[in-house]
Parts: sequence; C-alpha cells; structure tokens
Amino acid sequence: MEEHKHVKDIVNKPSRHVGIIGYGAYIPRYRLPGTEISRIWSGQATPGPVKEKAVAGLDEDVITMSIEAARNAVARAGIDPQLLRAVWVGSESHPYAVKPSGTIVAEAIGAPEHIQAGDWEFACKAGTEAFVAAMGLVGSSMADYALAIGMDTAQGKPGDALEYTAASGGAAFIIGPAEKALARVDAHYSFVTDMPDFWRRAHQKYPEHGQRFTGEPAYFNHIYSAASRLMESEGLTAEDFKYAVFHQPNEKFPRRVAKQLGFKPEQIEDGLLSPVIGNTYAGASMVGLTAILDIAAPGDRILITSYGSGAGSDAFIITAQEALLERRGAALSTQDYIARRTEIDYATYTRFRNKIAMK
Repeated sequence: MEEHKHVKDIVNKPSRHVGIIGYGAYIPRYRLPGTEISRIWSGQATPGPVKEKAVAGLDEDVITMSIEAARNAVARAGIDPQLLRAVWVGSESHPYAVKPSGTIVAEAIGAPEHIQAGDWEFACKAGTEAFVAAMGLVGSSMADYALAIGMDTAQGKPGDALEYTAASGGAAFIIGPAEKALARVDAHYSFVTDMPDFWRRAHQKYPEHGQRFTGEPAYFNHIYSAASRLMESEGLTAEDFKYAVFHQPNEKFPRRVAKQLGFKPEQIEDGLLSPVIGNTYAGASMVGLTAILDIAAPGDRILITSYGSGAGSDAFIITAQEALLERRGAALSTQDYIARRTEIDYATYTRFRNKIAMK
C-alpha cells in the first residue's frame, strides 16, 4: 500500500493538461535484409532477428530525417511553425560532436529565432526525454507548442549482432494544450538506474554492448518497472488499453515484456515495426506510436514505454481524441514510409554508412 502511494505521488501530470498536437514519422527507403548480412559474415543467407532494416542514404543523417519528420508533424498540427517555442532532437548519432542538430532543424522548418533549441542524449530513450521536457515546458505554460524528435542512424559494428537490427529513422511530436490535441497525454512515469549494458566512448566509431546485461537487468527490468508502476498508479491493467508500444531492439523482447505485463499479442502488433525496419534507437518506440496514431479511434487508450541503455525507461498513458480523425491524413502515414522500399546489398550499405574509413 505504501509503495502504491509512493508511486502515485511521483507520476508526472503537468498542472496544465497537455497532448500531442501533431506527429510525423520518417523512415528511409533503403532496406538491407538480414539474410544479406548473414551471407557476408557466415557464408549462408540465414534469417536474422529482424527481416530487414532501414538504412539512411548518402544524403541523409539525423538532421535531414528530423526535418522530414518535423514537417509532417507541423502539417498534422495545422499550426504556423513560428508558434513553436522549443525544438529538441534526441539521438545517439548526431552528425556533429559540437554543433546542435536542433538549431538546423528549427531554421529548416521555419521556427522563430526566439526559441529553445538543443540536443538530447540517453541512448534509445533520448527522444522520449525530449518529449517529457516538451510536456514540462507546455504544462507549465511557458510555451503553447514544443517539438520533440527521436531520430537515429545505424551504428552497428560490421559483423556484430547489432548490425542485424541497428537501423535509421524516427519520429517527431508537437506537444501543446490538451484541448487542441489529437491525443491527450494522461500521465508519465520514468524509471532510471545505472546499468553498463551499452556504451560508446568519445572517438569510438561503434558502440559496445554488455551481452547478457542487455536483457534481464536492463531492458526487461526497466520497461516492466516503468510500465507496471504507471499502470498501478492510475488503477489500470493491460485490459484497459487498446494498444501498447514498447522499445523494440528486436522482435522477441517487446513480445516477452508485453506478456509479462498482461498484454495480448493483438494489442502490440500494430506498433511492432522492428521486424520490417529494424531498431531505430531513439526513434523506435516513437515510430511505433506514430503507427498506432495512424489507426487509433477516439477514446482508445495507449501505453508507450521507451528504453534507453545506461539505463532507463519513460512510460506514458495516452488517449486518442476526436481531432485525430481530421488531421492524420495531412501527412504521409508510417505505413506509407514502410511501403516505400528499395532493397540494397551489403556493399551498397557499406558505402552508404561509411563502414570503410578512408581517413
């Protein structure tokens, strides 16, 4: 009983109710099949942990992809980008070590000069960290609209297990007053501990992972803790939700944690995109949410829980509103981007992602 009261006290609900005013995804058209990776490194074209992954092209990076997703979000919001008061980009693959992605994105989409802009980091939950910050800015009435983006490019070491899933893509969300929202954010809870499951030091080209630490003590502990405590605080169970979205480094992990939390396979299926586009890291759970918002009906309750190595999870309860039906057709759907597909071979992937360092 004391635990329930404690969790309820620290669930975040802004004094001013907020919601998603606009949203947009971007997934590159290029796809590398898992069988092509295994053909190169094992000599046999065997299936991997995902069918294929999205790969950024030669002229794409976190900034260009963020601009595309942000423009989709602005189109769905139906607002002048001059009304934005923050543009925050969460990623673990910003193109510059010193120079923010946020300022470039802000200027490209027509945001004003009197704006907060910057970058966020927390591995795969950098995007939802920016989302929470946007909730705080709007919820405190310091701003009416704030843009949060989660976007990444593939960074898997050649031949490593991560190379099968490390993908490119992400999503953007404009947070604003709840009365204007396409989907209302009802509550939020974060669960964070120090966990050495995944890291990349400065000047190191590829990330390392802690093998067995990435599962039980990292992914499952944090997602289960964040999601279960949030649901407990609100007096809800899995049966009270139409959809659930979890961070998806592969296909097995989100299915397993969904079952642990009491969700049925059909509740997570529409937001489970990793089998066909891979793990888009900072954008993974956020892209899954865009796919759900593309099909949700007013009143549908959605649970979304991100995960970032290091480690932590952000969980949100979101309810679709009537305005969603009117506005979601204003931009390409997430499935439109998934269907726009050009298959490439491993050599082309190596060239696109600069896997062979020339200097």
